Amino acid sequence: MVLYLQVENLTKSYGELVLFEDISFSVMKDQKVALIAKNGIGKTSLLNIINGKDTADNGLITFKNDIKVGYLEQNPTIDLEKTVMEQVFASSEQIVNVVKMYENSLTSNDEKLMQSAIELMDFHQAWDYEAKIKSILTQLKINDFNKKTAFLSGGQKKRLALANVLINEPDFLILDEPTNHLDIELIEWLEDFLGKSYITLLMVTHDRYFLDRVCDKIIEIDNNSVFSYSGNYSYFLEKRTERIEIQSINAEKAKNLYKKELEWAKRMPKARTSKAKYRLDNVEKLEEKSKNKSVENEIKLNTLNRRVGKKILDLKNISKSYGNQKIIEDFSYSFVNEEKIGIIGNNGVGKSTFLNILTQEIKPDSGIIDKGQTIEFGYYKQTGLEFDKSKKVIEIIQDIADVITISEGRKISAFQFLEHFLFPPKMHQFSVDKLSGGELKRLYLMTVLMKNPNFLILDEPTNDLDIMTLNVLEEYLHSFKGCVLIVSHDRYFLDKLVDCLFVFEGDAKITTYVGKYTEYSEYKAENEHRKKRGSVEEPKKIRNVAQREPKLSYNEKRLLEKLETEIPVLEQKITEIEEKLNSGSLNHTDFATEAQKLKQFKNELDEKETLWLELSEKG
Repeated sequence: MVLYLQVENLTKSYGELVLFEDISFSVMKDQKVALIAKNGIGKTSLLNIINGKDTADNGLITFKNDIKVGYLEQNPTIDLEKTVMEQVFASSEQIVNVVKMYENSLTSNDEKLMQSAIELMDFHQAWDYEAKIKSILTQLKINDFNKKTAFLSGGQKKRLALANVLINEPDFLILDEPTNHLDIELIEWLEDFLGKSYITLLMVTHDRYFLDRVCDKIIEIDNNSVFSYSGNYSYFLEKRTERIEIQSINAEKAKNLYKKELEWAKRMPKARTSKAKYRLDNVEKLEEKSKNKSVENEIKLNTLNRRVGKKILDLKNISKSYGNQKIIEDFSYSFVNEEKIGIIGNNGVGKSTFLNILTQEIKPDSGIIDKGQTIEFGYYKQTGLEFDKSKKVIEIIQDIADVITISEGRKISAFQFLEHFLFPPKMHQFSVDKLSGGELKRLYLMTVLMKNPNFLILDEPTNDLDIMTLNVLEEYLHSFKGCVLIVSHDRYFLDKLVDCLFVFEGDAKITTYVGKYTEYSEYKAENEHRKKRGSVEEPKKIRNVAQREPKLSYNEKRLLEKLETEIPVLEQKITEIEEKLNSGSLNHTDFATEAQKLKQFKNELDEKETLWLELSEKG
């Protein structure tokens, strides 16, 4: 294999804060590599160093000669004076100059210049460059090519920067959090694009489905050590678990040895022989090794506890428009305690507006919001919170409370609460300005949770959070004894947590789907497939028993024929109930009844299909 990138003994620190030390890894041609590490390890700093935008304290970075490298920064810089097309062309100066050279040759009557220009146009594949630009921009939902970039949203700017990188067709693509600010539809488009391309890839992302479906190698930085896993995210989880178990066993052994060595050291006479000196050195090494134990299995975050009354939150015929643009129209829903609902939809369809209406930060144009007297919202906003950066981390928490009441009336200190959310004691005295973007988001999340809400509203909570923090948050939300409403583009996060979706389809249409995101995605794909077929279902050939040789007994054959009659009926019932649930016309009681029916029919269908498969294989 051809070596594209070699990173050797790289070290970076800011004053006393060491980000990483003596790390080494490589990326080979055609590999798709993900870099995983906790927030604060310096993943963005590492990518900036690799791309020459920052310098390391020590170490060496070597790229293969003559390869084109493209870099998407986490917060890309955009020239706000340029239009969309001008910005894209500015990122491709070489091709732009080739196009200009060709245009000049057309008016110069210089045959040699024209021949050179044509050869360069061929070499750079510049003939259809503008068409290619417009095609990629359109796929990334940027349709106004003459719009000034100053008027683009944050998500549109990220998509424009992504388009700039993809259009230039680099040999080696480096991406820092490419899925942030992309909606699910665009994430799946990018996933498909990168999965099918032959481009070599190094990226930082915490989108676990994206990791699983795109990457074939994962590099983890943990405790200043680098671990490589040749496989996708599922393989990484399996092998990492094995590594941590071995590490825990070794740490426990070291701890026992350390105790014995420490007892010996206390009994040791004052005269130090060389042998005694060696054993004291050994005590120090064992102490360090015994501390080097993963705390992941020790993290257990109990949910906070606040009483919830009978009434939660009722929305009745809510509507909202901005000018001629309808955002929400005649939406009604009654929340039930301990519901966990996900909100999905393309950027700009009004998801955040909906949350602000629920919390009454924005008034609806019409409709009623009836909140129960015991309900206390905890609202995590996508825009985050501006902290006083001169304050210490512990001071941010203590400003809210020194002691936090958790489940069953237990109390923990602000220090313990920080440790629950993966801020080790040494970080408690850090000033806020030393925190990474992900650590700031984690701190903000803590300030929301510690106020003891019983109705959590989370707007894009997964952006910038590392995978370990996501697992802690997921564990918390699983055991949360209140309502949870989540806007997220993280499909893995949604699948783990929610059992119901509000789908913002645009044009003020919001449908309710009972099920997880993956189930909804399959349902949507099947519906689109049916529309293409003109709603006429083709017979499933696998169920056609007429052409099989009669190897079944008489009773088995009768049962198989019966199943082939019953299964389509069940499928039809399921489709009808799903359409009812997604119509938005049911009241809360009828909705719950139909949802229960749907669950029963799906279970019955699974049983019948399993039996059908067994009989059909036998026949």
